[in-house]
Amino acid sequence: MNRKKFILESLALSAMPGLLQQCRMAGKHVIRGQISGANSTIGHLLRDPAVTGRKPDEIIETGTLVVGGGVSGLSAARRLLQQGRKDFILIELDKQPGGNAACGSNEVSAYPYGAHYIPLPNNELTAYLQFLEECGVITGYDAEGLPLINELYLCFDPQERLYIHGYWQEGIIPAFGLPDSELQQIKRFLAEMDGFRKAKGADGKEAFSIPVDSSSNDEQFLQLDRISMHDWLLQNNYNAPGLHWYINYCCRDDFGTDYRQASAWAGIHYFAGRKGLAANAAPQSVITWPEGNGWLVQQMQKKIAPYILPGTVALNVDTTGEGVTVKVLEVATKKIKAIHAKTCILATPQFVNSRLLAADDARKKTIADHFVYQPWMVANITSRKLTERSGAGLSWDNVLYKGRGLGYVEATHQLIGYQGPKQVLTYYLPLTEKKAAEERTAAQKRSFEDWVSLIREDLLAAHPDFDEMIDEVDVWVWGHGMISPQRNFIHGAVRKQMQQPLAGKVYFAHSDLSGISVFEEAFYQGLKAADAVLQA
Repeated sequence: MNRKKFILESLALSAMPGLLQQCRMAGKHVIRGQISGANSTIGHLLRDPAVTGRKPDEIIETGTLVVGGGVSGLSAARRLLQQGRKDFILIELDKQPGGNAACGSNEVSAYPYGAHYIPLPNNELTAYLQFLEECGVITGYDAEGLPLINELYLCFDPQERLYIHGYWQEGIIPAFGLPDSELQQIKRFLAEMDGFRKAKGADGKEAFSIPVDSSSNDEQFLQLDRISMHDWLLQNNYNAPGLHWYINYCCRDDFGTDYRQASAWAGIHYFAGRKGLAANAAPQSVITWPEGNGWLVQQMQKKIAPYILPGTVALNVDTTGEGVTVKVLEVATKKIKAIHAKTCILATPQFVNSRLLAADDARKKTIADHFVYQPWMVANITSRKLTERSGAGLSWDNVLYKGRGLGYVEATHQLIGYQGPKQVLTYYLPLTEKKAAEERTAAQKRSFEDWVSLIREDLLAAHPDFDEMIDEVDVWVWGHGMISPQRNFIHGAVRKQMQQPLAGKVYFAHSDLSGISVFEEAFYQGLKAADAVLQA
């Protein structure tokens, strides 16, 4: 009996909005939808001197101001409250916090606009494990100290499949139709990754760890940051096309970055950094919800909600003799306010910080030269049941071999007992064919019909009745979706330099300072900044 069926029977026993648009596919069927995205219109107010130059209508005093309500900001605020610090405020540009873990919903299901799962947590991450206990993801520990994961949140079977050579195979590592020589290379590669997972440096640290800053500084590992993952494969006699596709898929999936640009250290970390073990789940299991990591963000907000000011955008940040002054705009009322704080945590991406700290020309140039952010498009597709090709049935994660995108996740997969006629499929497309700035420009010019046509072209081979069965598409565009861990970034001097506080008053917390945009990195960035403030 699979997990979903077991839970269903157990329960039976126990009793942002964009403009609505539409396009016509195949000449007749109308697909409704909208283009939404992170609130770039409000964000662009940072560049408007008519706004940033206005005098404040009100002055607010607080001990610590947290700017940004993504995972790092929420984590920092939680830590402050846990340590008894109550004189703080968190401001968030959008109506709801969440950052890249934002989510939406319709009459069928909740669904993610960004990150959609977490892997099993590494067992030494005490603070992270405690958070997962608080929100009921971890329900206890067995006699050996391994966590028990809530069965409701473990991904139900089947977990993943790959459409390859006209057939849906189980699992997403290519196998069906590949020659034995390629399969042997894939086997050798995975064995080498397992070796990296177990490796430690002479300093006693794990070669690849989470957070990344706790990884070994041995030169034998640091040198991997100086070459691309693509070149590392070739240098180590990996030339199988199927393996190269898979590694590029992994780099695009976790980093939004082509493997020709991603550093080998980052690419290997994808495989070697995850070491979590659980009492009731296999190592490769994932934890997920219909709304993705939006569920975790909702849990993070529960105790700190009274301290959050949504719809409030920071315009500039100035250090003073007594602390920090942050000028903000309250979007609903158009009021300008000045927040005086003793300390400030900027839990915002560095490209935003370069504008908030406008007087710091050196920082602005460093960020522009070294921090690359990849744009993404995420589309939540509401459809009737699509026709399936032969092979494995619909899974949680459904990937197309050599597809333009990363495939789609079935958001309705985790809905206990759902038997409705419709489903929601979350389609992911990192925009990696051109330089990031060029992709952003191109994305801004695409119409709703352009996006739907692009999705259609990618999925039609696997689902020939796409034109007739799709009812609605909710398109979300991330202009600066995530940091790109290119060569010399993770172990370069610039990333460490940008983490340093300013004048003992302004602290920084964001996953882009880790070089890898995953939930745990953002979580620990927030903890680190909050602890620094508490010790100041």
